[in-house]
Amino acid sequence: MSEGPLRIGIIGTGGIARAYARAYREIPEAEVVGLCDIIPGKAAAFGEREGFTKAKSYVQYNDMLEELELDAVSVSTPNASHAFITIDCLQAGKHVLCEKPMSVTLDEAVNMARAAKRADRILSIGFQPRYDPNMQAIRELVQSGILGKIYYVETGGGRRRGMPGGSFINKEEAGFGAIADIGCYSLDMAMNALGYPKPLTVTAQSRDDFGKSPKYNGGWDPEEFQVEDFGTALIRLEGDIVLYFKISWAMHLDTMGATFFLGTDAGLKCTPGGTGNWGGAWDGGVGSITLYHDLQGHQTESSIPLKPRDFNLFTEKVRDFVLAVRDGGAAPIPGKQIVRNQAVIDGILRSAALGKEVDIVIPEI
Repeated sequence: MSEGPLRIGIIGTGGIARAYARAYREIPEAEVVGLCDIIPGKAAAFGEREGFTKAKSYVQYNDMLEELELDAVSVSTPNASHAFITIDCLQAGKHVLCEKPMSVTLDEAVNMARAAKRADRILSIGFQPRYDPNMQAIRELVQSGILGKIYYVETGGGRRRGMPGGSFINKEEAGFGAIADIGCYSLDMAMNALGYPKPLTVTAQSRDDFGKSPKYNGGWDPEEFQVEDFGTALIRLEGDIVLYFKISWAMHLDTMGATFFLGTDAGLKCTPGGTGNWGGAWDGGVGSITLYHDLQGHQTESSIPLKPRDFNLFTEKVRDFVLAVRDGGAAPIPGKQIVRNQAVIDGILRSAALGKEVDIVIPEI
């Protein structure tokens, strides 16, 4: 480990990299010394714009890994390149914070987790909503046992009009659409609260009606739309739990409804904090938490007071990673755990393509 601030490299200087830049500027324990993007000149321009004027710029990330003494890297490239870049960085002895979704396929996620284990390096995945104190309160309530035996969970989210463009709708770069882009957050919200039980089977459907229709063009090209904009699935989890999932980038509805946990003793209903066309997904804060239970023989609803938050979730995600690397700690959001998130996404896409239920089998890490 280098003395002084950790030496950080950022691979991929597109839109999400701006959030990483802001975070690293606010974390004195880290210094961005390398920037990489496959488009010539883009990394250098990013460095000038974001204030990393001393950082060296590269087109090939392997050149950066060879020439700079980096402690860690942030991988903020399109989804399809997450796996091979992360694996190469881990094999080069660097700790990795990889943006969500973890990968495109389950096999890729497994190989990433195995590479981290072999290299004895941190692999953390970018689910910043976990740092919201109300999201943490939801997990604490679920884990407390107050709900009794949990047997059914419903999660998901939807944007009335929230269709991205660019690399998000290109299958070669993104690998998939809404199911993983915002769906991975919904799955993590529910699965993390449950303690990430093993997924067993899934039956699913996906559609692309809005993305391919010129009627709803809001900045993307319907002729170039190659991924799904809607998905729904029924997932069986270990512990005799059923998880119902639904997600949409665009729809004729204001919301897909709340996330809720049904138990034998109580139920927990949670709404996301987003608003407007791009709200309604579990990629930010919490709007409300309500406990449904019986009290002295009466059906009772208890509103759980929301906790204030005066910090940036994304910055806290990056800070936690930096401190774990500095202090020799564990991965804050371990890749080995998020393999199960990717296994569900992989199963949903396979089931939707085949039109039938499929088994989810996760290899040993």
